[in-house]
Amino acid sequence: MNRALQTISTRLFTRPVLPSSLGILPNAGINFIPCAWIRQHKLTDQQMRLRYKKLHWHKFYNDKWVQRRGGGWDEKMTPENQSFMQEVVYETYTNKESPLKDGPWKHGEYTTNPETIRTGVLGLKLGTLPQWDKKGRKFHVTLVQIIDNHVVNYTPPEMINFRTLFTTRPLRRDLHGKVGMLVVGALSSDPRKFTRAYNGLFEQAGIPPKRKLTRFFVTPNSVIKPGTPLYATHFRCGDYVDVQARSIDFGFQGVMRRYGFRGGPSDEYGATKFHRKRGTVGSGRKHKILPGTRMPGLMGNKLVMMKGLKVWRINTKYNVLYLMGPAVPGPNHGYMRIQDSSLYERKQKLTKDNHPPFPTYYPQDGKILDEELFSDDIYHFDQPTLTLDDVQIAPLTTRRTTAKTAQKKK
Repeated sequence: MNRALQTISTRLFTRPVLPSSLGILPNAGINFIPCAWIRQHKLTDQQMRLRYKKLHWHKFYNDKWVQRRGGGWDEKMTPENQSFMQEVVYETYTNKESPLKDGPWKHGEYTTNPETIRTGVLGLKLGTLPQWDKKGRKFHVTLVQIIDNHVVNYTPPEMINFRTLFTTRPLRRDLHGKVGMLVVGALSSDPRKFTRAYNGLFEQAGIPPKRKLTRFFVTPNSVIKPGTPLYATHFRCGDYVDVQARSIDFGFQGVMRRYGFRGGPSDEYGATKFHRKRGTVGSGRKHKILPGTRMPGLMGNKLVMMKGLKVWRINTKYNVLYLMGPAVPGPNHGYMRIQDSSLYERKQKLTKDNHPPFPTYYPQDGKILDEELFSDDIYHFDQPTLTLDDVQIAPLTTRRTTAKTAQKKK
């Protein structure tokens, strides 16, 4: 009996097969058995397994649900066969009908109340560069390239179980049941390197398999049709974004490298084998190492989010974003998630008439953009540094000498 109760408590979401006349309480398709009803009818564990089955929730389109790597690559193929396989792969994806042949989905309207959440993009970190503003002040920016981004799939809010949902970016509880999930992939790859199950995730979008997948939570009014490409012009110059990436993995490091400790004294003061040590950790009344004590350990390789980074510049030809700061998390050539800033001060500046391209930038809208887009307060290198339009130059009438200058001082 206790085992049956334990089974009920662990399976919160169950679907009943028993008839409704037995006292089952309906609750929007998700039901449970009252404890008093269990004590009265004395169901065994075997009867519970026969009468109940677990709900099969929609599995998210992510690479951890299917086996990604494995399979069909054969190194013993002749060059003629390899070229033939390349032609087959090319023809397979060029002749495939795209879901965009009927045009994109109907665009929604940007609203501030209720809140509008757009999708993000996947970027590749390239490095840092110095830039100057119009006042001559120098600052550094990080270059992030948006390579071959496409929308893979969309899951409506009704198909998502927010109780057991794992997200790398925390989702506010008030958004549960109000946002859908948009899967975005970056960097198309050879389908022969992946399994058939993984390649099947991209059939609906009509695109080749992607090397990297991630998911963004969006409101229903900012949904994008699967197969739609995403560009760097998804953002505007002067906007603020949040960047999330996995920091550089430094391995096992000591306290001097991990936390910046000073270390022990030098040999001149009689220190022996104490140059880079931490010091005492167990002194005090409790005679134990307190939780949270900074000790040597693994450094880096953690998800880090930086909020409120300004977009200073955009290159539309190569899809490159110039983000504020040289300390954007992640190594060079590492992937990062870029999304609209969630800071309250930044969101308040967006209005119904002043907002980024919604739901994203569509080249077929007819708006032609320049190759280089700049923010208002950044210096353009193709502009002169000083203009003399309002300056009048007058010749000197008299020439002062040192003697006259000395007489005036007296």
